[in-house]
Amino acid sequence: MGQIHKMKIGILGSRGIPNNYGGFEQFAEYLSEGLVNEGYKVVVYNPHNHIYQEKKWHGVHIIYKYNPEKKLGVLGQFIYDFLCIISIRKEKFDIIFQLGYTSSSLWGYLLPSNAVVVTNMDGLEWKRSKYSLYAQYFLKLAEKLAIKTSNYLVADSICIQEYLKKYDKPVVFIPYGAVPVEKFDEEVLQDYNLKANQYYIVIARIEPENNIDLILSAFVKSNTIKKIVIVGHMNRNKYGNYIQKKYLKFENIIFLGGIYDIHILNMLRHYAIIYFHGHSVGGTNPSLLEAMSSKVYIAAHNNEFNRAIVEDDGLYFSSEMDIVNIIKTEDLLFNKKMVENNFEKIKEQYNWQQIVKSYDNFFKNIMK
Repeated sequence: MGQIHKMKIGILGSRGIPNNYGGFEQFAEYLSEGLVNEGYKVVVYNPHNHIYQEKKWHGVHIIYKYNPEKKLGVLGQFIYDFLCIISIRKEKFDIIFQLGYTSSSLWGYLLPSNAVVVTNMDGLEWKRSKYSLYAQYFLKLAEKLAIKTSNYLVADSICIQEYLKKYDKPVVFIPYGAVPVEKFDEEVLQDYNLKANQYYIVIARIEPENNIDLILSAFVKSNTIKKIVIVGHMNRNKYGNYIQKKYLKFENIIFLGGIYDIHILNMLRHYAIIYFHGHSVGGTNPSLLEAMSSKVYIAAHNNEFNRAIVEDDGLYFSSEMDIVNIIKTEDLLFNKKMVENNFEKIKEQYNWQQIVKSYDNFFKNIMK
């Protein structure tokens, strides 16, 4: 094995592995394990209160740092990132791979100069409607700070790559991945009192820019007797509490809370009539790729990020009426070729094996 394969990679910016939160965590999980299998030494930073408490996971080393986010809210994220970066200074990494920049950008000047700093810039954070104008201003500043203290940038979407080209930094496009689902098990539905092709599904963090309210409001207006299932933690923010309170009276709206077992998620997706993808900001969203890999019809929010992935193999909505029409005329609008085309995209463009290989090649090239 060549020396290059003993590279030491530090991954920070997620809420830890194994995933029990969201997209970046799932990405960190798949990438870190994949890089270990390629011969790298990989360290992932986890919050001290992560549900998993071992020092190693599938060959990945884990360093735990105090995260007071539950006590201090957003301020806690800044403290956690600060403690991670102080630790990084002692570790002698070849590459430091940052997932996102929101709270780590303030401490970018502390990153060691003897390591290559690579930052996955995520979506356009300052566009997210959940943030106030002051927060959006800070996020624009944070974006510039992160780029200034990074040697290389990664974009998980072609659209994000185009946007980042305005900065004078090398930026490479490497998307997220998904695992093609080959086996299906309808029995999983019994635990949730669901029947195949009798419900719609949404899987998302419960935040305004994911358009949960729009989807549910349209669902109610469609007067369908079928169910809609929402997978996502409802009590993490005010918006989640608002959504639950607003729609709790509707018996055919089912809130399942957060589910992180990928097999269960894939089965829930596959046996749904339609997966509604309301994400309106960001790059390649993992839950969209997983829907494609689960062989389910997709109706996505009409924006450049979603269209870049689904292309002509899904339906799009911008308004309540669009969703109402999709629900009422779904049999006329969808065809099986859409599902097959999306599944092929996962196998050919968005599978984890390929994504890990892309990072392997990228890391080798920049270390040359």
